[in-house]
Amino acid sequence: MVMDEQLRYPIARFQEKANTIVRCMACMRFCKVREGGKGICGNYANMGGRLLNMGYGLLSSVESRPIEIKPLFHYWPGSSALTFSNWGCNFYCPWCQNHSISFSRPPTDPNIRYSPEELVGMAKAFGDEGLCASFNEPATQVDFLLDTFSLGSKEGLYSTVVTNGYFSRTSLKAVLESGCDGLSIDIKGCPKAHFRILKGIDPNAVLSNAKYAINLGAHVEMVFLMVPGFNDDEDCVRWVVEKHVSILGEDVPLHINRYYPAHKYTAPPTSVEKLLTAKKIAQDSGVKFVYVGNVGLPGLENTYCPTCGKLLIARSGYEVVAYNLGKDNRCSKCNTAILLRGRYVKKDKRWRVYSRFN
Repeated sequence: MVMDEQLRYPIARFQEKANTIVRCMACMRFCKVREGGKGICGNYANMGGRLLNMGYGLLSSVESRPIEIKPLFHYWPGSSALTFSNWGCNFYCPWCQNHSISFSRPPTDPNIRYSPEELVGMAKAFGDEGLCASFNEPATQVDFLLDTFSLGSKEGLYSTVVTNGYFSRTSLKAVLESGCDGLSIDIKGCPKAHFRILKGIDPNAVLSNAKYAINLGAHVEMVFLMVPGFNDDEDCVRWVVEKHVSILGEDVPLHINRYYPAHKYTAPPTSVEKLLTAKKIAQDSGVKFVYVGNVGLPGLENTYCPTCGKLLIARSGYEVVAYNLGKDNRCSKCNTAILLRGRYVKKDKRWRVYSRFN
């Protein structure tokens, strides 16, 4: 972290200067920020011709949470991650469940920052196996991620992000190189859905970033929140599934999640019938691991062997309640290799909240 000594804010690592305008390179919005202005997320500001990370370490929450809630079902099952968020977003989805922080700007007092050392120390003290940036979009705090994940890696912690996948390619590579090897990535829908509401955001770019992360050795799971009237028609579902298979591959898990009304979007919750239809479309297309979340019905979030159908991992309430994988992450019945990163961690549920803002 390189500081602006006068203003006491870190200098953003990812920026390009053109005269008095500075272009933020943290995400694919590539905001052009004039002197005194800020980018769309509110965390990067042009001060004196340099882009400063005004939101560095200014966190909205810090919690110890199970990795299954991200959702990451094939990454260190049963483990927990110290989960943290800051303020702001580079998307502004009208149904955002976390709009209270995603639609807000960071506080202006730099003296209430968390440090990477504090977070890593908390994770170790709470018995967490890793770190996770979640709740709001992690691309809004790339500089803090790099410092925290690098330190966490040195201390034996894994690092993950829950993201909309709109990192710039340069910042994404840096995050992966800092020690982050687990990504839960939202695919918001097909291009026609984006055109209606999320204008200027290309879902093909999200898929391309997901594939790039996989090629660099990261573990990726995709999340498709089915929102009524936005992306729940069959054409859109088939587009998402077909792109998933052709770009990411059949082994990459797909979580089809139920929407609930939030913020400015008042449509009723996604019908279970549509969710199950989408699951069948995905399975028929070859996706080996398809989950239906935010529903609570038994079995929909269990992992079954794609070859023989044996129950391999049973889950309930974001906890692993049964684990039946054999040696080398193979099905104990038919010996099929199952995609899994990390190791199974058996321990009691951990759910703690620590925040200076609560």
